Amino acid sequence: MDLRSRVGDQMPRVRDELAELVAIRSVADPRQFPPQECERAARWVLDRFAEVGFGDAHLERTADGSMAVVGSRPGPDPAGPTVLLYAHYDVQPPLDESAWRTPPFELTEADGRWYGRGSADCKGNIVMLLAALRALGEVPVNLKLVVEGSEEQGTGGLEAFVPGHADLLRADAVLVCDTGNAAVGHPAATVSLRGMVNVVLTLQALGAEVHSGMFGGAAPDALAALVAVLGTLRDSEGDTTVAGLDHHGTWPGEPYPADRFRWDATVLEGVSLLGDGSVADQLWARPALTILGIDCPPVVGSASAITPRASARLNLRIPPGTTADKARAALESHLRAAAPWGVAVQITVEAEGEPFLAGVDGPAFHALGTALEEAYGRPMAKLGQGGSIPLCNVFADTYPGAEIILVGVEEPLAAIHAPNESVDPREIESMALATARFLQLYADSAAR
Repeated sequence: MDLRSRVGDQMPRVRDELAELVAIRSVADPRQFPPQECERAARWVLDRFAEVGFGDAHLERTADGSMAVVGSRPGPDPAGPTVLLYAHYDVQPPLDESAWRTPPFELTEADGRWYGRGSADCKGNIVMLLAALRALGEVPVNLKLVVEGSEEQGTGGLEAFVPGHADLLRADAVLVCDTGNAAVGHPAATVSLRGMVNVVLTLQALGAEVHSGMFGGAAPDALAALVAVLGTLRDSEGDTTVAGLDHHGTWPGEPYPADRFRWDATVLEGVSLLGDGSVADQLWARPALTILGIDCPPVVGSASAITPRASARLNLRIPPGTTADKARAALESHLRAAAPWGVAVQITVEAEGEPFLAGVDGPAFHALGTALEEAYGRPMAKLGQGGSIPLCNVFADTYPGAEIILVGVEEPLAAIHAPNESVDPREIESMALATARFLQLYADSAAR
């Protein structure tokens, strides 16, 4: 039986395993879900990878308290190449469960896709790796494994762990299975990641609420001040306009057709796309400011009172070529300068992550390109990724000679981080085949 058939035979088990894993509510935030759920997921991952040859698989506690599954599987030649497989078992919270068409923690099939939180990001990648290894049987390279448990929270547990345990995870190639393709059936490797800066901006104008009829007009309104500041962060065309950051970059790689993006992003008819460049420019080559949330009185329950204090949580994505320090400093300076009426300004930095640019000239990358073309029947594209994976920079700094390759089962219709997340099972099957072939081809290239 050929490799493609062996991967196909794995798919019923893949569905069963993904259903088990999705049912574990492994949100790495004890304020929302019990930490025991993440521990259950970690044990599940450990047991399954132990079954496919990672006999020394074990749990390592990281600095943020999360557990990482770590292990190794020797290949036929100890001096041969080593590949580190990476994924994460923690997931985003389900957000508004009423917005889900199916139960978020119950894998449900609909319209040919499998729905559930983590079905794509990143539990779908975990079962994809298991399918690839089971189909392959004898693995021709040395393997190492790390599956972390706090990637979605951005608390940096594994990022702190890697430099202090460099030999434990050292490899010639790192397969980061946490991205995906341009579309279902269109294989791609992610070669660029945007960095990010998250801040909470708080403006205060009064010591307490005061009657809007008695004081409105002369008394400064913190919510109006916040609206004014937020209005300076984009221009009339929608370009991000944080002072000190270049918003004219262009993307040199694969384009993202505007009509496909509108469909993928569920943009309503008649609503314009933002910015004066191409979609790919906006996503992968320019800074982008998103208002994630605002703390202010809700419409229902609000009173005729002037708001004394208001806050907004902001997310700034930055392309390669701009450091997180520079972006944070520019954003803080912009916000302070834009605040009107002398209101008190407080800026709390929640998180920072550096952008990342992958190498594309090494033997592992070329082996991946061949493997993806064999699996999908079409050439591999090179994409940027709007999301941030700070761990990639940690891998690059810790293992400067290693090739870092980003792939996975996610694609735009997966709706990762949103209600109704799903995965196309064909992507799991094709990526499992491509991963298995990659390991074979990489071993062959190293032997030559």
